[in-house]
Amino acid sequence: MKIKNTFTIIRLLAISLLFYNCNAQPPKDKSDVEEARIAIAKSNDIYFQAFAKGDSSLFIERYAKDCCIMPPNTTAMCGENAPLGFFRIAYYHVGLRNGKFITTGVYGDGKEFVTEEGLWQSFDANNRLFDEGKFLVLWKKTPGGWKMFRDSFSSNRKQ
Repeated sequence: MKIKNTFTIIRLLAISLLFYNCNAQPPKDKSDVEEARIAIAKSNDIYFQAFAKGDSSLFIERYAKDCCIMPPNTTAMCGENAPLGFFRIAYYHVGLRNGKFITTGVYGDGKEFVTEEGLWQSFDANNRLFDEGKFLVLWKKTPGGWKMFRDSFSSNRKQ
């Protein structure tokens, strides 16, 4: 009888461990999405420095070589030269000199791509807010780190 009780206890323990392992969560170390979120925040901190310093190279470095920038009310600007073209328009024609990103979400698995959702504000040379809106950016993991692959945004203000 004692052997039968021992065997029953062992079986119950084995079943309990099986259920415990099925419900166990993976370790919560630094996830791929969290790594992407940190890289995006660093990149976003540099983005508007490019306009404050008048340094297009800082801006260009934020984008993947095969990027597309999709501003409102015009065609998409795609390819390796798109960031420089966009920078020149924003800096010389629009008067952008500073800004702010407010990331409201980062979605995806963090392996190759993540999507960033958020709000933006643009400031002129006198640090006056002249436009604001929302954006979606598809980020791509490249050998050089996380880069903007598709950048789409629109203003909250009426034309």
